[in-house]
Amino acid sequence: MPIAPAALRLAGAVAGFLLVATTSPAASPAPGQPTGHNMWAVVATTPATWSPPLSTQGRYIVDSQGNRFRLKGANWDGAQGSWTGSGSVDDPANHHAGQDSHGIPLGLDRVPLDQLIGDFHQLGINTIRLPFSNEMIHSTAPVPDNAVAANPRLRGKTPLEIYDAVVESLSASGFAVILNNHTNTSRWCCGVDGNERWNSSQSAQAWADDWVFMARRYAGVPRVAGADLYNEVRRDVLDDPNWGLGDSHDWYAAARLAADRILTEANPRLLIVIEGLNWTGIPADGLPHGRPVLTPAGTLSHTLVDTHKLVYSAHFYGYTGPHHSGATGVGETHDPRYQDLSRDDLYTALHDEAFFVQEPGRHYTAPVWVSEFGIGANESNPAARTWFGNVTDYFADHDTDFAFWPLVGFTGHDDWALLQYDRTGHRSGILDAGDWRAAAWQHLMTAPSDTGEVAAVPVWRMLAIDHGDAVESVRVRATGDWDPGAYKASCPDGLRLVGLGHTSGRGLCTDGTGGGPGDLRAAVAGQTVVTDERYVPAGGDWASGYTKLQCPGGSFLIGYSARGARVSAALCVPARNPLAGAGRTVWFDRSDNRPSGAAGGDFAYGDYKGQCGDDEYAAGIAYTTRAGSRPGPAALLCRRLP
Repeated sequence: MPIAPAALRLAGAVAGFLLVATTSPAASPAPGQPTGHNMWAVVATTPATWSPPLSTQGRYIVDSQGNRFRLKGANWDGAQGSWTGSGSVDDPANHHAGQDSHGIPLGLDRVPLDQLIGDFHQLGINTIRLPFSNEMIHSTAPVPDNAVAANPRLRGKTPLEIYDAVVESLSASGFAVILNNHTNTSRWCCGVDGNERWNSSQSAQAWADDWVFMARRYAGVPRVAGADLYNEVRRDVLDDPNWGLGDSHDWYAAARLAADRILTEANPRLLIVIEGLNWTGIPADGLPHGRPVLTPAGTLSHTLVDTHKLVYSAHFYGYTGPHHSGATGVGETHDPRYQDLSRDDLYTALHDEAFFVQEPGRHYTAPVWVSEFGIGANESNPAARTWFGNVTDYFADHDTDFAFWPLVGFTGHDDWALLQYDRTGHRSGILDAGDWRAAAWQHLMTAPSDTGEVAAVPVWRMLAIDHGDAVESVRVRATGDWDPGAYKASCPDGLRLVGLGHTSGRGLCTDGTGGGPGDLRAAVAGQTVVTDERYVPAGGDWASGYTKLQCPGGSFLIGYSARGARVSAALCVPARNPLAGAGRTVWFDRSDNRPSGAAGGDFAYGDYKGQCGDDEYAAGIAYTTRAGSRPGPAALLCRRLP
């Protein structure tokens, strides 16, 4: 999210290193889940050409028919809050760009809702990222009448009820709606403002509860397509967020928690959008700092209970950079901004920080949605203008999913907005001939794009028990705790275990069967927890001197458990068809042992790892407790698929 002037954004970040941030008081309890709000829905102005729900196939997002659905969107901001944090909240001058949103999407005071949505369609977009704050959810006070002057039917409504109306109308009009938890408090983001993390101004439990509430609230609205979990996770006064340390600042763990609860408790139809880390470190020369974005996913990626719902997200603005937070003046470092980079260097940065995630056949493979980028219509800096042309060229050439920031603004206030409205409702902006951004925007919107049915590809997903269980199978969860006291991992339903790390506790799952994706598991219930060698047949010692946890005949591995560093159990399930084929032992206690060109990528970074071939399944794990040896997995029994 841009902030003008940019100095305010980074001044806050540096000041936050020295000062204690002020946070909002706790919000009131959420109201009960309401019934539908179809009375507010507008008639669709453009026939929808896609059918919900959305899911993923490799690097692409697809609709329910398996056809490519490219997120070509924009951010309709306002419901996340606009107050800048100083001065009276009732004075518009103390709101971003002098625009008091009253905690609802901008423009409803000036333009009827159906007219706004008609204008959105003229842009050619198909997706609306709709920010909200946790404070908005809990607010029980109706917005003032002047906040919805052009929409009298919304008078007397709370911010959440107005958000309902907007969601219903967008869906009815054919737009995909991505709900975005942008802020904790209804205050303009994104410095040190009480909104740095999902739990900056509230508990992680309350945050996850709010997500379950919102996902359930709109579960019956067909084109509510995704949950964008949190915006621009960044450093607060004293601490950085991290990706995988297992503490209260662990964004990897928090995103996994919220995603799991949304998909299992609220709405399994939703895409789960996980943004990278926006900022860590102190923006001062000589001190470590930078924008990790999605780079941590290369060594620790998310695995959800539904393997076709994960979308990663990143933000790019010309005034920020790989190690530049965007400040001018206070908090500015001497690192280059993205707009200072050559075209080639910019493209390298985009790939390394985000778009590597789209590489096929990796444990981290997923669509990447650039859910924020943008520039102002009054921008005169040649470097910034060149950056905008370069970045839109990249998005066009790489068939990127995107959302411009912002969609709506007030004339004379926010020149970044695609569409600006004066007090009479007159529209101006990027659809006008005088907007210099129009050429780049049109190139992005009209460049060739993959369409039609997307072929199914094998899925590869990582399991990690670094700080707790990673039981990603809903069927396994239904059986209860299959190894009490141990850290447990199981592949999502439809996938099987094919790889293990020796000391890291990492595993690799896939549905690849050599000829393509496929679920080997029988439809009937049943699983076997193997803790000893009872299923090793006479004369079948495939790892002499080692303890062998071998699946019963006709079964294959989907999970494992550990107590400390020691293997505890193997989890096996019956196959839907007879399993046969010769077996081989894959040792990995002294070096890597993976097929040449193995898919999945480095799922246990820095560790020895073993992996069965794409045309094999795993039927056993071997380990040792000999003195001087590590008790982690040492070998896999791999067998040829029939």
